[in-house]
Amino acid sequence: MSFTLAIIGRPNVGKSTLFNRLVGRRLALVDNQPGVTRDLREGAARLGDLSFTVIDTAGLEEVDDDSLPGRMRKLTERAVAQADLCLFLIDARTGVTPSDGFFADILRRGGVSVIVAANKVEGRAGEAGMFEAYALGLGEVIGISAEHGEGMGDLYAALLPYAERFAEEASGEAFEADEEADALAENRPLQIAIVGRPNSGKSTLVNAILGEDRMLTGPEAGITRDAIAVTCDWGGRAFRIFDTAGLRKKAKVHGRVERLSTADATRAIRFAEVVVVLMDNDNAFETQDLRIADLAEREGRAVVMAISKWDLVEDKNARIRELREIFGRLLPQLKGAPLVTVSGLTGRGLDRLREAVLEMHRVWNIRITTAKLNQWLGEVLEQHPPPAVSGRRLKLRFITQVKARPPSFVAWSTRPDALPASYLRYLVNGLREAFGLKGVPIRLALRKGENPYVKKKR
Repeated sequence: MSFTLAIIGRPNVGKSTLFNRLVGRRLALVDNQPGVTRDLREGAARLGDLSFTVIDTAGLEEVDDDSLPGRMRKLTERAVAQADLCLFLIDARTGVTPSDGFFADILRRGGVSVIVAANKVEGRAGEAGMFEAYALGLGEVIGISAEHGEGMGDLYAALLPYAERFAEEASGEAFEADEEADALAENRPLQIAIVGRPNSGKSTLVNAILGEDRMLTGPEAGITRDAIAVTCDWGGRAFRIFDTAGLRKKAKVHGRVERLSTADATRAIRFAEVVVVLMDNDNAFETQDLRIADLAEREGRAVVMAISKWDLVEDKNARIRELREIFGRLLPQLKGAPLVTVSGLTGRGLDRLREAVLEMHRVWNIRITTAKLNQWLGEVLEQHPPPAVSGRRLKLRFITQVKARPPSFVAWSTRPDALPASYLRYLVNGLREAFGLKGVPIRLALRKGENPYVKKKR
């Protein structure tokens, strides 16, 4: 019984709160300030024994132009067209407004399957507004409280007939759907986070990869607020791409919504396997770009640096040489990571970006045998032995890889606390060069003692 339900309504009627309740976790940002949601967010919902896809949409406003609210409305209208069923939400405490009537008329004339729900009916405060909703002419009205979970049984009863109908219509396509699901299971999506400062072109780039205007874009900085995840086929490989809010330095982050957006973007970095740090060509490698790249490295993610709006650059060869020099000088901890130029507007460079992401993902997952590591350790110790500290020579006896994602190693030493940081960097750089670990974070820890894998004599 799978179908798609789009939650629509005016700003601040509780759409995101209901979305979070149906998916069972706080995926969408919620605040008393209207207009927090701007993009479409999809989630896997459950209500009783019903499983379906739910879409959280931006608040509908009576505008029909190219302004930000106008573009948000167009995105919501497209979600309505793609959904099997719409849940039209009103605020029962406010009652039916002229805007509610305006959009109800559009839905009625559009021939869309609609369920009307009056939200915030807890107590007696919303009773009058709930009864007013019958005047919209869209049939029965159910009363719910998305925040407190009231009325979910009534919502289930309203959804059930539609779910059964959609299940019957979909039965003829079940075989094809199973084949597609099997293929997706075998090709687990590679998780990417597109991060960067505000207005660096992140949403435009995601739209170019998807081949459709899925993300809200425009000249205004800070349009994206949620970390929106979309799954797609990109060149025959499944990807799950997180489009994130622009990250500004902490001193410039004001208001609860922006703090929530920043936390959401940071969380997307932690869940990603590869982080694409996107920078505007005009001001690439500013201090905040370096902080974002350093955050991704500290979180242990594979990193790809990307320069956006490359179609506007005139002398491309001179500019890329300059950018590579700056990259190598300012981000030595990401030495060897790819620097890719892209244009979200024209789509140029997307193939190179995809190959860079796949290569960094491969390197991030590398495992090296203990035999090869200790052969390498013997060679580097012979070329450059550890220094003597307080007149006593330090000894490194054994090394092994303990995990991948990112590549992490443990070496046993006589006095690990005394080993200089410069020598530790020498070992990390040696690992990079010897085993092709360029561009990914490397973790090297030291332990005290002998080779733990050699049996001690009795």
